[in-house]
Amino acid sequence: MADMVPLERITSKIYFIRSMRVMLDRDLAQLYEIENRILKQAVRRNIHRFPPDFMFELTKKENLSLRSQNVTLKRGQHSKYLPFVFTEQGVAMLSSVLNSDRAIIMNIAIMRAFVQLRKVLESHTELARKLSDLEQKLDYHDEQIRSIFEAIRQLIAAP
Repeated sequence: MADMVPLERITSKIYFIRSMRVMLDRDLAQLYEIENRILKQAVRRNIHRFPPDFMFELTKKENLSLRSQNVTLKRGQHSKYLPFVFTEQGVAMLSSVLNSDRAIIMNIAIMRAFVQLRKVLESHTELARKLSDLEQKLDYHDEQIRSIFEAIRQLIAAP
């Protein structure tokens, strides 16, 4: 079942909010093939399993910002309630709360997507570090070359 959902589809639904990688309740409900209200009911019934570092509700401002980043929305497509967002740990906890085969299988796929995203971000960080090191070396070499040219100019200008 999870193999039918491409990893790219899952990773495209991972957002960076409040310095955390999270997934929206509606996206998770879609992946689990349940209604969003059912997902939210299960979470509310088991709220003690979802501390703030596992799940939180978006503010109005965050929700508007997120909606403006996405394609134009159809009327009535979004709930009047603010969405819950789940961190990687919160998504893992959802499989125990929802307790369905689909939830377990999808959670495995989602965990793999989080791992893949983490690997990509680490490689970008490493690349950025190497680029910074290279820039520093170039700056040092530029200073050395300027010094050489200055010495040559002084030799040429000397009587």
